[in-house]
Amino acid sequence: MCLKAQDLSNRLKAIGSVAIVQLPLGLTRKGATTATASSRAETREPKLDKLQRVEKRLLLERIAFRGHPMVLALHPMTIEVTTDTRLTSRGDCIVGVAAEKGCEGLRSETKRALASSDARVSLRMVVAGQSFAFEARGDPRLTLTHPHDIVIRKSDYVSDRTLVVGADAAAKDIPRGMVRLLRNPETTGYLEIEVAGLD
Repeated sequence: MCLKAQDLSNRLKAIGSVAIVQLPLGLTRKGATTATASSRAETREPKLDKLQRVEKRLLLERIAFRGHPMVLALHPMTIEVTTDTRLTSRGDCIVGVAAEKGCEGLRSETKRALASSDARVSLRMVVAGQSFAFEARGDPRLTLTHPHDIVIRKSDYVSDRTLVVGADAAAKDIPRGMVRLLRNPETTGYLEIEVAGLD
């Protein structure tokens, strides 16, 4: 009798172990804890250490300007457009004259967006169907108060004429075909300012 009882006990254990393996997730019968915990570990989605933030890009300004016969676009550190209509060979960073506005005339939303160290700025020159795009960044030191000039800088230097700093292009990088178009005073170009920020 003892032998048969032991044999029955072994069979029950075997049956019980099979039942534990086949238990669906979420059941908590004794003996099933290890199996369900392991399964949950395999199916649980990983937690994010930081909340993902959505980047938004906003077109803030589109500034029209005109070409000039003295546009050289040779400066290695800056690009400039100005409301002035005169240009000499010394202004080798100036790519457009008779602009609609200087820094002072920018919209208040544009100024607020640019005056941030988090602002990532995309700029695009559009001339007669051609475009030249480059990147820069904002800076909390920007005052944007010059009435005539808008200057894009590769350096971190800031003055009242500075629109952005840390640009990845200067006047000398503008395609020469576009520069030739800008030597025609009848040519109209546009400077587009687009700012990316994080919510």
